[in-house]
Amino acid sequence: MYSIWRTLTRYFSTSRLCLSNIGKKPIKITDGVSYSIESIPIEFCKTFTKRNKRFVLDRQIVVKGPLGAIRTELPKFIHIHTPPEGDNHQISVKVERPLNKTQRSLWGTIRSAIQNAIIGTSEGHLSIVKFVGTGYRAIIEKNEKGEDVVALKIGFPYTPKLVVPPGLKVSSPNPARLVIEGCDKQQVKLFASLIREYKKPEPYKGKGIFVDGETIVLKERKIK
Repeated sequence: MYSIWRTLTRYFSTSRLCLSNIGKKPIKITDGVSYSIESIPIEFCKTFTKRNKRFVLDRQIVVKGPLGAIRTELPKFIHIHTPPEGDNHQISVKVERPLNKTQRSLWGTIRSAIQNAIIGTSEGHLSIVKFVGTGYRAIIEKNEKGEDVVALKIGFPYTPKLVVPPGLKVSSPNPARLVIEGCDKQQVKLFASLIREYKKPEPYKGKGIFVDGETIVLKERKIK
């Protein structure tokens, strides 16, 4: 009876679990970009807790390129290796215990952060902010301190103004577009998300602030 039940059992998925294993992929170093590993004094180290264990970020990798320098903090179990043949055009990220869940979960994340730093210091990152709606637009102006400020005209009785963070460059090819550029991908996307928070896309008329090709599925209005 047990064997008959097993033959009649249907499984929802017949394929194996597919992992990206992105942490194992080497990182290419572009021309003009260099890196170094530096230790952080214990009084300035940041910590985080995962699975009831406390980890200390006591080292950092400093990536320098034509557009600037980016520092990425590293825990003790992350190691940066150069190929044994001495190829300085690529590096690999490894962990002490690949089967450990905590180390494996941060393996690909840190590898992607280092790759973004290399791309950012050599080519830069950008984010495109699109304003959809009648009269919706953005104006770039200066404040009393000489800082660049993005003023949002999005139908409010007041004009929200955001100061452009240091290290970022904001341009406006037309009133309904903003282009945010910088070497730090996290800061570029963060500033774009802060602008989007003032007018999130709504699903009935499709109005709002869209970031990087964002789309929304329109809903039908309820007719009484």
